[in-house]
Amino acid sequence: MTTKSPIKVLIADDESIVRKGLIATVDWARFNMQVVADVPNGQKGLEAFHEHRPEVIITDIVMPELNGIELTKLVKEEAPSTKILLLSCHRDFEYAQQGLRLGVSGYLLKTAFEDEELNFYLQKFQEELMAEQPVEGGHVTQAQEDRTRWEASFYAWLCGFRNEFRTELQARWAEPWAWMEESHRVYLVKSFGDDAAEVPWEELRSQLGVTCESIRCGTDRCYYFIPSKNREAVDALLKDVKSRTLSLHWSAIGPLQGMEDWLGAVTKLHQEAELEKRFELNVNSWPDTITHAIRLVAEDLREPWSVSDVAHRVGLSRSHFSTLFKKVTGENFIELLYRMRLRMAMDLLANTPMTLQSIAEQIGMVDGKYLSKWFKRYCGLTPSQYRAEQKEER
Repeated sequence: MTTKSPIKVLIADDESIVRKGLIATVDWARFNMQVVADVPNGQKGLEAFHEHRPEVIITDIVMPELNGIELTKLVKEEAPSTKILLLSCHRDFEYAQQGLRLGVSGYLLKTAFEDEELNFYLQKFQEELMAEQPVEGGHVTQAQEDRTRWEASFYAWLCGFRNEFRTELQARWAEPWAWMEESHRVYLVKSFGDDAAEVPWEELRSQLGVTCESIRCGTDRCYYFIPSKNREAVDALLKDVKSRTLSLHWSAIGPLQGMEDWLGAVTKLHQEAELEKRFELNVNSWPDTITHAIRLVAEDLREPWSVSDVAHRVGLSRSHFSTLFKKVTGENFIELLYRMRLRMAMDLLANTPMTLQSIAEQIGMVDGKYLSKWFKRYCGLTPSQYRAEQKEER
């Protein structure tokens, strides 16, 4: 039995701690991969690409001399099949959109992604590269590439990119998805726990035993679309899978009819899932008014939100909103608001070089001095102590 040569990986990032952290913490052997070079900018990255010809490149977007997008363009011109994963400290949507057009395989925020997300992409790259080996004189790549592009387009659209997703969706709706003109349900199945990698996404779809379409969304989510008449069978199967995979959760909307209903449903489920993951909430079981209130706040923590203001925005009196909010969430609005701001501050301190003043502005605090006192009161550490502690752990 012959052993396959390791898949060569190149890492390009102007932050040494990011490069060394990836090299040290990722189990590369698990994916039959080997980091052959790590470089501090795109120009060095291009030189390393010519020297080593890596099959996988993980690159920051914003770098000196040659940025990640320029590096991607040059690499793709020479080797279109190279798997490229973009990293960034900021929500560089315009850059990321350029990357998608150039054929990158994924995009991760350094301030938000978790190990499972990177592992998902590495696993996918390994499977795709193995499938691209010649089989009976040809290559088994087209269906996989089409599905990867479709899922990337869907995820980019959910994240706010302007792309061709709706046009592609209309083309599918004309034939393979035409049955969704009739009554159907949208399920978002999620697994945010340690056993997320154990969820058999494709097997789950095949086991449904009914008319079903699906779209993977990142590493931990998958949308399933089924006729409303099959609701009971699908719910029973999901409960059975959950008995073996405790981190599995799902939420659903339906009955729906037509493409506009479908678009509204997947958007709402995505927004709720983002809130759940980012702030450790359970919004899918909450009334729409409370979910709407949380979404308003989460979309702009810089605003000086008050109970009266949010209650008015969701169409409730201040007293009714306060009572309902406490009953549903188990804490009052100000407590939850501060918890969300604290979580955002911790993320920014741990994962960015932003100053205290800049972080204070991002989360609606008066200034950096006030943030420092407030942070220590809640965490027992000053922001600088917390940041240093996180760097040591990394």
